[in-house]
Amino acid sequence: MRSRPSTASCTSIEDLSSSKRGGQRSHSGPKGRTKEQLCEEARRKNVKGRSKINKAQLLRAVERK
Repeated sequence: MRSRPSTASCTSIEDLSSSKRGGQRSHSGPKGRTKEQLCEEARRKNVKGRSKINKAQLLRAVERK
């Protein structure tokens, strides 16, 4: 068993850092969903041209469908 600080949870030590995680767990926060998450949702909603548009355009397209 690894030694860990008493204030950290097991998952926080063995998990990605928040900077590497980049919002993968949350759909809220300062920048919302990642572009990858938006692309996946756009794919499920059959948004055309999703690979060629930027994050802001993806967000608008996903919200419209």
